[in-house]
Amino acid sequence: MWGNETTMMRISRYCPQNRPTSRILLLLLPLSVTAFAVPDTLRYERQTTKILKQLDADQIALLEKINRADRQHLSRQPVLIAPSRFDLDELSYSPLPLTWDWAAPYEKILVVHQPSQVFGAYEHGALVRWGPVSSGKASDPTPTGLFHLNWRARSRRSTIDETWLMNWYFNFHSKRGLAFHQYTLPGRPASHACVRLLERDAIWLYQWGDEWTLSEDGQNVLKEGTPVLIIGNYDFSRPRPWLNPAWWETAIALPNPS
Repeated sequence: MWGNETTMMRISRYCPQNRPTSRILLLLLPLSVTAFAVPDTLRYERQTTKILKQLDADQIALLEKINRADRQHLSRQPVLIAPSRFDLDELSYSPLPLTWDWAAPYEKILVVHQPSQVFGAYEHGALVRWGPVSSGKASDPTPTGLFHLNWRARSRRSTIDETWLMNWYFNFHSKRGLAFHQYTLPGRPASHACVRLLERDAIWLYQWGDEWTLSEDGQNVLKEGTPVLIIGNYDFSRPRPWLNPAWWETAIALPNPS
């Protein structure tokens, strides 16, 4: 029912606005897990929402990440996944590998793994932050491939509905107007192709990421922003994988050259 992810994945490169060709080439890269240090005493188990009454703010914040749902939506989930202990460094709970050899040459790179609804920020191949996302819903999926952070804005109104305020906005697809930004995380993909983040993660990314550098007339990209790799597609026909405790026993596989 839960299944395993494929061991091979084709990553297509998207080059908006005919930007200069990137040095990152991704073609049928084998997937590998390089480092995934989980203490033997860390386990995950299903819980009801009653557990929320027993936890402090920091512990609930961790449950937000593990369950891909913000505080408002945690209490609405039919079941929650909780760790057996809450005293570890936040990176210890990451489903992404702590190191990624392929990313080592890059000062910064951001990866979004849509099947798992999670992002990871790497510096020279070392994971420095991870968190939940809500990517595009079934009728409006987030595109996969290689992008770059382009430009940022403290807040921006949606062109779909001007009542939607997107805080800590960092564009990665200038033609379609797609971005990382803070918005509700209901525990599943629900956006209009943008990548939603928890507020604290959106603020962090807004400050951490590098924008592009444009020519004086704004017509040419002189330097790309932080690379963004969006991997895989979410399977809406199957249960949310992170709600299966066994899913947490193996790290997400990220692409590596053979």
